[in-house]
Amino acid sequence: MMKRRSTSFQNRSSHHQYWKRSLLFVIVLCTSICVGSFVLLEINRPNINLFMPFPNLFTQKPKIAFLFIARNRLPLDFVWDAFFREDKDKRFTVFVHSRPGFLFNKATTKSLYFLNRQVNDSVQVDWGSASMIQAERLLLEKALVDPANERFVFLSDSCVPLYNFSYTYDYIMSTSTSFVDSFSDTKGGRYNPKMQSIVPERNWRKGSQWVVLNRKHAEIVLKDETVFPVFQQHCQPVDTSKQHNCIPDEHYVQTLLAQEGLEGEITRRSLTHTAWDLSASKDRERRGWHPATYKFSDATSQLILSIKEIDNIYYETESRREWCSSKGKPSPCFLFARKFTRPAAIRILNLSLPSK
Repeated sequence: MMKRRSTSFQNRSSHHQYWKRSLLFVIVLCTSICVGSFVLLEINRPNINLFMPFPNLFTQKPKIAFLFIARNRLPLDFVWDAFFREDKDKRFTVFVHSRPGFLFNKATTKSLYFLNRQVNDSVQVDWGSASMIQAERLLLEKALVDPANERFVFLSDSCVPLYNFSYTYDYIMSTSTSFVDSFSDTKGGRYNPKMQSIVPERNWRKGSQWVVLNRKHAEIVLKDETVFPVFQQHCQPVDTSKQHNCIPDEHYVQTLLAQEGLEGEITRRSLTHTAWDLSASKDRERRGWHPATYKFSDATSQLILSIKEIDNIYYETESRREWCSSKGKPSPCFLFARKFTRPAAIRILNLSLPSK
């Protein structure tokens, strides 16, 4: 009897080992098939996406990087919080350049979208100096790390969005071009002939610094080691000879893209509205080189609607009128506007205006 029990036990043990080895083989086989299939999908993804009815199953949705340049905190963070909250698909990222050492924590912002979004290696930015370009390049450096970021929107700390997130996203992503306000600067005093050997005068351009770049152009700005040093040396608000008055951030991106022969790849207008014509203003503080600042009393529904109704921009130095369009149809020219004080932004947020 003891011998039979021993034999029975050995048989059961052998049977158990057999199934254990079989199960292990199946697991290894299934894992190999899964890994192999994944590799094949990645290799053939471009071809697969052409035939698959739902290509988004294999690719992440393109994102827009919103790049804020601030002095300290963002006084209008509550406006942008409401704007970003509308997007449920996480089609955006946020980065902020502020003064060195400033942190966006719960004490300095009430919006979750700005917490710890500061550039930690920021530089001190002085108006009219090349440090503004440095700030822009630092923001691009951080934003380009995420391969899903395909558009890069520069915004000031006084900017407000004019439309909801969906409309803004569709407008920007509807074209492969960058939006860069760019025109020939024929007025004397800005171009410094000392640039001639690197940046010929025929490539000299002027425009708003509030640009929207596609990924290709963002990488070109970040990698530039030729034009930027020239701007650092020869483009200053007032040079030592007092013969030239050059504001770097109003010329750099425009001139760089012209220098690279890429003007055919840009829509030559800004998406950010700024009011510069202040010659009729009764307020002396509102005259001069700086744009108008909208106060509480200015922030009316009529103001916002008047900006939204602008459908063309005229460039005097080129006798060029830029009619604004999106998806091949006439459209408003601007998606953002500046400069708004905090009280003005609060009033705008409470206005009953159509978001699109």
